[in-house]
Amino acid sequence: MIGITLFLAGRYIFAIFFLYGFWHKLVKGWLWSDLMQGFFIKRLGELPTGSFQAIYLEQFAIPLAYPIAWIVTIGELIIGLGLVFGFAVRANAAFALFMVLNFAAGGYYNLSLPPFMLFAIMMMHFPSGHWLGLDKQLNRKYPDSIWFR
Repeated sequence: MIGITLFLAGRYIFAIFFLYGFWHKLVKGWLWSDLMQGFFIKRLGELPTGSFQAIYLEQFAIPLAYPIAWIVTIGELIIGLGLVFGFAVRANAAFALFMVLNFAAGGYYNLSLPPFMLFAIMMMHFPSGHWLGLDKQLNRKYPDSIWFR
């Protein structure tokens, strides 16, 4: 029981991280400005030329900064709310892992990312949405759905 409680606490901390990310980007106007593109350009100047991260920023992130800003911001909201309510936890954990891997690919790697990656993988494995959340009820109603396992 202690392990489940600690795991659920971790899920809520993870959710708060994503909800804060959403809120910060929303109030700073990232959806309606070139702020994200500016951060990408600044980071590109800090990376070694020709590195994977530099190529990722040059060829993908900078040209698509506006749609990426929307995907990241709205994605953080979806992930955060899904984890808070225990809704499609495994799918939201996979989406969170995808986003964190893309942050690392863009050169925004720091020591907080490996624990987030590991915990996302753990959330994909353990049925925490069944322990506390909507997944248990939705799985009963839709037993064949991959979203609520």
